[in-house]
Amino acid sequence: MDIKIGSLDNSKQTSNDVVGSPANETVVTIRNSVSQSVTNSSEDTLGRHLARRLVQIGVTDVFCVPGDFNMTLLDYLIAESGLNLIGCCNELNAGYAADGYARSRGVGACAVTFTVGGLSLLNAIAGAYSDDLPLICIVGGPNSNAYGTKRIIHHTIGLPDFSQELRCFQTVTCYQAVVNNLESARELIDTAILTALKESKPVYISISCNLPAIPHPTFSREPVPLSLAPKLSNKMGLMAAVEATAELLNKAVKPVLVGGPKLRVAKACEAFVELADASGYALAVMPSAKGLVPEHHPHFIGTYWGALSTAFCAEIVESADAYLFTGPVFDDLSSVGYSLLIQKEKSIVVQPRGVVIADRPAFGCVLMKVFLRELAKKIKRNNTAYENYRRIFVHKGFPLKAAPKEPLRVNILIQRIQKMLSGETTVIVETGDSWFNCQKLKLPEGCG
Repeated sequence: MDIKIGSLDNSKQTSNDVVGSPANETVVTIRNSVSQSVTNSSEDTLGRHLARRLVQIGVTDVFCVPGDFNMTLLDYLIAESGLNLIGCCNELNAGYAADGYARSRGVGACAVTFTVGGLSLLNAIAGAYSDDLPLICIVGGPNSNAYGTKRIIHHTIGLPDFSQELRCFQTVTCYQAVVNNLESARELIDTAILTALKESKPVYISISCNLPAIPHPTFSREPVPLSLAPKLSNKMGLMAAVEATAELLNKAVKPVLVGGPKLRVAKACEAFVELADASGYALAVMPSAKGLVPEHHPHFIGTYWGALSTAFCAEIVESADAYLFTGPVFDDLSSVGYSLLIQKEKSIVVQPRGVVIADRPAFGCVLMKVFLRELAKKIKRNNTAYENYRRIFVHKGFPLKAAPKEPLRVNILIQRIQKMLSGETTVIVETGDSWFNCQKLKLPEGCG
């Protein structure tokens, strides 16, 4: 399922030169959905401006840990009727909660205090960065009057340097805004939020603790709506990539489709399923993409994970004479130590902004979602690989039932978990035994 961020207007196709631009417009407008009770206030403050902006992009819950540097800012977030402030036991919990919220809702937000809170949050933000999640990380910073004084303040490492936290976040966020004056505050906050949405990465916003309650003319009671320039495909590059891909696939005898984790950030899950429906190809997922592709699809054959693949999946994928990988990440874990038996001359790799076809030159500035939908119109239906899978597939027998007082076996545990799953279930596993064994689960429709 594609995730729509907040209340973004839907993009429509097209113009003469680009594909994916809104009709008769150059930008996507994020509608002003702020409550009237707040926008009628006579106090145009930094705190209210930030609260309004979060509501406008679709954030309704902010995960926080209060501290003396963010108390005033949190008061303004609480006062915004469109926001719900959720207190967490620690900063890492707040970060991972915002991570999960961003996966479900499209964008997330968390708020912590200076350095002692920010550094505790860092690991969750790094994870969100690696998984391409737009996450607004808000930190209550030192008093604006303290900058440049060479004074030591609490919640630091005991040096008169307030930049340690910022330097740490520079490597795991795509934009950093240090707000320590009101004149540039609106521009810094708005730029940070738009950059998070555009890049689909976390951003860092530090706000001096004495600024949230101060009115300023730049914080209009009716703020200018945020405008997000749409991502576009080059039309000629798109058509060339589609033609070259269709040519290779239509010549193949038993082509297959494999979905990867970048399907989510490209918002291309539905387009991928449309291609699977049109092509009739056998359909597999990489382990890190489990849950992004419906496992109830009639041509779904399981998880492709090299030697660790689900039964008979690797045989079908690796024996194919053409394979289309959509949004893959070939790291050491997903590739079983880089041991996948995939030949480059038979592969087509589609990433969120480009396509690589076998040994040919890469096609850049091609959006995955648009590419998949255009390819579905050109592809010839071919279900040979799936028919081969049906011929060799053998259903597993049910594991033996556990005897009373017998030690619990993993296969019994997984069988019990399988029976608990429904369309309203979300399965969360850690990268270890749970991840390996839960690849065996058959996720019902709606389960992720």
